[in-house]
Amino acid sequence: MTQRLKSTSATTDTGGPTVLVVEDDESVRRALSNLFQSVGMDVKLFGSASEMLQSKLPATASCLVLDVRLPGLSGLDFQTELAKANINIPIIFMSGHGDIPMTVRAMKGGAVDFLTKPFRDQDMLDAVGAAIERDRKRRETDRVMSDLQTRFETLTPREREIFAFVSSGLMNKQIAGELGLAEITVKIHRGHITRKMGAKSLAELVRQAEALGISRTKA
Repeated sequence: MTQRLKSTSATTDTGGPTVLVVEDDESVRRALSNLFQSVGMDVKLFGSASEMLQSKLPATASCLVLDVRLPGLSGLDFQTELAKANINIPIIFMSGHGDIPMTVRAMKGGAVDFLTKPFRDQDMLDAVGAAIERDRKRRETDRVMSDLQTRFETLTPREREIFAFVSSGLMNKQIAGELGLAEITVKIHRGHITRKMGAKSLAELVRQAEALGISRTKA
């Protein structure tokens, strides 16, 4: 069901934060739209989960303000579907009929907050601010990892092998002995690895290897 909703999390932010609102009550949608626009946020409004499924996720830091009770797919079930599709947009739930089991399910599913109607405008803005910041950090992490993976893929099989040895702390002479190569050959490969990975030090290479899950047994 969530296949039409495209994630753009690896895309660099090109504008201000965006709040997606899924709420079947038009008056509530409009009130929330006015609230978010008053603090400079872009807003996209939907009357149901199925409406949102027809759209594309913003290429900016964003969050989803989601009513629990919706026509068709409920808010909690929509949260589950998004998680299954690996769409990690932060969610703030709102409900006029919230109960403890409902709140627990939402929070266990990773929701940022669960607000009971009527809520204070400031409580909603605080929750949205926290959600936007969470999404901004996630996007930055995704961007860094995507760049790191792209760099790693430029390494030759031999360079990847030596990268794993280097990251485990072996010296050039030791690596040469392990692989049956001349020490100068290892040194040349190591220079290529450092340049391609954009690392400025051995410590940075080690951190990159850890982030990529690289080890001697995985090279």
